[in-house]
Formats: sequence, C-alpha cells, structure tokens
Amino acid sequence: MKNIHSIEFYTGSKEELLPGFEKDFPYIASRAELDKYIGGYVPWHWHRTVELFYMESGSIEYDTPRGKILFPTGSGGMINPNVLHRTKAISQREKNIQLLHIFDVSLLAGEQGSRIEQKYIAPVITAPQIEVIPLFLGNAEEERILKLLAASFRLSSDEFGYEIKLREALTEIWLMLFELSRSMREKKGERNKSNDKIKLLMIYIHEHYREKISIPELAAAAYLSERECYRVFHDCLHMTPVEYITTYRLQVACQMLAKGQEAVTVISHECGLGSSSYFGKIFREYAQCSPIEYRKKWQNSDR
Repeated sequence: MKNIHSIEFYTGSKEELLPGFEKDFPYIASRAELDKYIGGYVPWHWHRTVELFYMESGSIEYDTPRGKILFPTGSGGMINPNVLHRTKAISQREKNIQLLHIFDVSLLAGEQGSRIEQKYIAPVITAPQIEVIPLFLGNAEEERILKLLAASFRLSSDEFGYEIKLREALTEIWLMLFELSRSMREKKGERNKSNDKIKLLMIYIHEHYREKISIPELAAAAYLSERECYRVFHDCLHMTPVEYITTYRLQVACQMLAKGQEAVTVISHECGLGSSSYFGKIFREYAQCSPIEYRKKWQNSDR
C-alpha cells in the first residue's frame, strides 16, 4: 500500500489520474496522509472508479453536491463512480489517515454486461440518489462491513494468491453494501443533469484561470444561460462561479508557493489574481497567513 499526500489530475480537468492503475488488474490501494496534503484537504474531483475507504485515525469531512458527512476514526464508506467530491482533514489531535481501495467495477463483475454486473453492480452504481454509502460504528450491520473492510487492508501484495483473496474480500464487502443500500435504491431519484454541466464549467476554469473569465464566456462553455450557470454552481458546489474561480486560483497559488521559489508577484499574475497587493489581501483571508508565511510553513514541514 502506497503512502500518498497529493492528488494528480488529467490535464485541464478535475478527473483524478490514478498512477499504477493497470488494465489487467484495475485496482490500487492507498494510505492517504491527509495532513500532508497542501492545505490539509483534497480539492473537488471525481473518478470513474469505485472508492471504498476506512478511517485509520483522525476524522475527515466529505463534501458532495448533496451535502457534508463527517467520518471519524473507525468509520468508512463507498463513493460511487463519477461523483464529484472533496475531503478535508478535521482532527487536530491525531493524524488524519484514510485507507483507500480504488477499483474499476470490472474487477468484481468480470466482462461488461455480465450477469454479476447486471444483478449486483449496476443497480448501485447507476442509482442517481446514491453518492455515498456511509458506514458508522453503532450500527450492527455497518460494523460488520467495517470489520471486513479494515481486515481487507491487512492483505499483503507479497502473499500467495493476493489478487484472488483481495477480489474475494471486496466481493463480500460489495454484497453487504448491496443489501445495505437496498432502502436507498428504493427511493425515487433522478439523474442530476447539473453533474455533467458543473464538470464542463470546472474544466473551462481550470484551462483558463490565468485569463480574465467572464460569466457569459463561462456559461457558454457548458451551453448554459448565465442564470443557469449560477444555479449549477449553487446546486453542486454551494458557491457562486466567481467564488469558485477565486478559490481555484488561490489553490493553484498555494501549490506554487509550497513547491517552488517564484516571487509572489509572479505567482499572483500566473494565477490570474492581478497585483501582489490584492493577492496578499485575499490570500491572507483565505489561508489566515501571508503568502511568504505559507511558503515557509509548507516548505519547512516534514512532508
């Protein structure tokens, strides 16, 4: 299991790039050290794979278009493919460590269109009302799943039959999640059309954040009116387009400050934030410290 403290994306997107993901065994295991992520959070992103996780220590907050969920030590959950989400480290008393299984459903279902996929996989991953299946201590059924989930991370890739044992463990967990999600699947739910639109809008911002971005131009990128553009941002990210543009630019600035030596003036212009005085003002509001203090904090930290 690889320790990770950063996230990679496909160029111009917020779809997560998964290094080490192989077609012949579409799976990776990660131990996310969330306190070492720049800023202590994982920004908005999505992936075409299932995310199954367990909180080894600390607590994190998951944010999706439907709201926020807090996961303390010993809890866990499943994130459906293509669900937009972000996570933030919460605990300041202990390390925030998250264990992750990331896998394509073909690992369990086999060939596309198989009976297993149709009966047990598709009903869950195509249910528009299911973004997250949370698992908490205190519920007997969920505790049984959490016990299996924790044990699955103790499997060693060096032991004989690892791939078969892992697939068997994940299959058992999936069947239990399938049963647990029955009541969620029985509730009526329509596909959120805003989910695709917000991704187009985000991609446009990620490609043009260095430039001046007008709301009409942004809306046109997703074939929306300005009014619809505002509605999609509000429904999915709970902020305005301008707020997201500014936040994204500041996130890029944080990455540049933490990883490089460019002058603050250069960074402010590179990120589309204008003069260094304006940049300094809004950066302090965002990070509660100056750009120089932020650089010292992250470049001197034991990452």
